Amino acid sequence: FIPPPWCAMLRSFAVRSLCDLPKVLSVGAVARAFATKGPQPLDHTKLTIRKATTHKPIPPLEKMKFGHNFSDHMLQVPWNQESGWGIPSITPLENLSLHPAVTSLHYGLETFEGMKAYKDAQGHVRLFRPDKNMLRMCTSNGRLYLPTFDTKEFLECIKELLRLEDRWIPYEDGYSLYIRPTTISTEPRLGVGPASNALLYVILSPVGPYYAEPLTLLADPTYVRAWPGGTGDYKVGGNYAGTILPQVEAGKQGFGQILWLFGEEDNLTEVGTMNIFVHWTNENGEEELITPPLSDGTILPGVTRMSVLELANTWEGFVAREKRINMKQVIKAVQENRIHEIFGAGTAAIVSAVKGIFYKGKEYTIPLDKKDPKQAMGPVGRRLKRELLDIQYGRTPHPWSVLVQGDQ
Repeated sequence: FIPPPWCAMLRSFAVRSLCDLPKVLSVGAVARAFATKGPQPLDHTKLTIRKATTHKPIPPLEKMKFGHNFSDHMLQVPWNQESGWGIPSITPLENLSLHPAVTSLHYGLETFEGMKAYKDAQGHVRLFRPDKNMLRMCTSNGRLYLPTFDTKEFLECIKELLRLEDRWIPYEDGYSLYIRPTTISTEPRLGVGPASNALLYVILSPVGPYYAEPLTLLADPTYVRAWPGGTGDYKVGGNYAGTILPQVEAGKQGFGQILWLFGEEDNLTEVGTMNIFVHWTNENGEEELITPPLSDGTILPGVTRMSVLELANTWEGFVAREKRINMKQVIKAVQENRIHEIFGAGTAAIVSAVKGIFYKGKEYTIPLDKKDPKQAMGPVGRRLKRELLDIQYGRTPHPWSVLVQGDQ
């Protein structure tokens, strides 16, 4: 368990640049340094496997609903403040047995990650930048004073689970096996305080495309997703519970998602559970692809967000950068025909186009492709999605695509 000063250090690096952190600090090295005596570190070589005796049928692709089907097995690793990490185990998927007073149920001591496994044309299993997800989970755990772990060791456990569940990973393009690592406090106590017992576990779910059609967004400042100094830049369950009511209300009005705003100027922050990108020509005549900065703690540092910025900065024709943008600027740009396209980016959806924004009683049309109105996504969004998919499925060799060695 990495003490608070190290957690603060991890957070500061993660929010600014997940890419730079490994050059400065190895999460695994720090965890091992603190675990040489006393609490035990997470160790993938101790992993035990108990296979299911029966196997569920895999649903047809056309009937796959995101997050509704689960594979045959799960991974679990218990943690105790005194003894450290217990023995990792892969078991048949089963219900958890929890005391009704566990603090994860009462006070939201829970974090999670979202990542995917893909199959390439040769049938090999691949992961997309899994080290970034592992690092982000450590920073999220640190923010809630939950135990951190050796990221490489935990990733090896996940790979073993994927090898066992190979048949659940779809071959078809656009389909994948969603991986949900989760940490919960299992401390049976009423009262707000640090957990002395926790459970790290992983479940798997085969999934297909998330948003099939372009979205019309409701931009309503009545509800706020996150605020400076809170937990908006961490992947914790509490961030999402408060978004459900606004999403339901938006859906009843016919909108596909919420455009989350913040501040007196109604700054754009996120779209649904995705990071938002605006491709426009600014008032100085410069063509940009912009996304809100991570500096105030209201934006989740998405792995897809990071990848979009890095990919787009290798292209010519515009600059990709972090930059604040508010609704007044968006409306002015729409009226002056300077908006080229807007889209959300995230693990589940990859890239999802926006076709309209409803704000203060008026809907503003967002172009998809000015040159080809038949397209369901703009040229930048299409190219980004294609290049990301090509990397994820191994069609384009890239260090971001990590082979799960020993897959069957």
